[in-house]
Amino acid sequence: MNDSWSDFAMTLGVAVLIAIVVAVVVAVTVRIRARRSPGAQHLNRTAAIPFRLLLLAIAVNVAVSRDAPWSGHEDLGQGVELVMRILIIVFVAWLVGALVLSLEDLGLRRYRLDVADNLAARRARTQTAVIRRLTLVIIVVLAAGAVLLSFPGVGAAGAGVLASAGIISVVAAVAAQSTLSNLIAGLQIAFSGSIRYGDAVIVEGEWGWIDEITLSYVVVRLWDDRNMVLPATYFTTTPFQNWTRKHSELLGSIELDVDWRVSPDGMRAELDRIVPTTDLWDGRVKVLQVTDAVGGWVRIRILVTAKDAPTLFDLRCLVRERMVDWLQASNEGGLPRFRVEAVTPAPSRRQPTGDPPSDTTGLFTGDPQSEERAARVTGQLPIVTEELPPRQP
Repeated sequence: MNDSWSDFAMTLGVAVLIAIVVAVVVAVTVRIRARRSPGAQHLNRTAAIPFRLLLLAIAVNVAVSRDAPWSGHEDLGQGVELVMRILIIVFVAWLVGALVLSLEDLGLRRYRLDVADNLAARRARTQTAVIRRLTLVIIVVLAAGAVLLSFPGVGAAGAGVLASAGIISVVAAVAAQSTLSNLIAGLQIAFSGSIRYGDAVIVEGEWGWIDEITLSYVVVRLWDDRNMVLPATYFTTTPFQNWTRKHSELLGSIELDVDWRVSPDGMRAELDRIVPTTDLWDGRVKVLQVTDAVGGWVRIRILVTAKDAPTLFDLRCLVRERMVDWLQASNEGGLPRFRVEAVTPAPSRRQPTGDPPSDTTGLFTGDPQSEERAARVTGQLPIVTEELPPRQP
């Protein structure tokens, strides 16, 4: 009994020593490489711990399988071997996940978001984020399946599980219909380019930026720092505005209702003076036009451009403020006014009340024809004043 334990301890010590030597050699090699390659340094930081734990687990597993000290205790030996096998599977999954994430981070380093034209960088970040989550899900599922298959009896039950997989898949598809649709929508968003990280969008009447994209939902950071969480299917089934899909430059308008006495040429000259003095304007478009002049007002529309949506908002506010200052200081006649006209009543042309004039002629009075017309309407007969001839006996 003591000999078996001493042999096991010797084998375990040798295996652990070999694992330590391998880990040191790999670490030194990676550090030498990291002096010239920042990617190797990043890879060393993320994968060092799972790699060393994996070497240690392999060393212990080799020692256990070679010189097991518990002869006569098969259950204990099988339990230890099962635990070591599960640990190896977990560490392998951890190491693969760390390597995949490191490679994705290294790929994203080529795309910078702090530049003016970051369209390609935002597209790459969106696709990489979705692929990263999908990769992690696949690694976890495969690792969980390998762990389950490590238990005795699970492999024998595999045939029955596969036989009933058709029915289970149908039931699961019906039960998880919304989840699967969001998953498919998330993949569609990642590779269709409809939205990307940092895009300025208008959703549900709110304005904000795409802050996070997952396989099931999208987070929009609104302009007032609120977060709106929308399902991924929203962006594949509902119309929305994307202000930065192909480029971030935007055209904005400022509208002012002023008085008819305003000078459009004066306002145009003031606009030409305002926009060159600010860095908010990108120098592409500055237009001032009278778009309407009805209802007592003259409508002035100003068009300006900026490099992105937040800058355009600030530029519009600045131009509006400067135009208001100009109207108050230099062109007060252009300020909106309500006009009221005082009207003096003229003397009445109607005659005073009393006897109607003799020459008044109406529809039923004033002349013989009118009176005859009235007799026909009222049924009255005219009074005959002439003397009748004597009646004959």
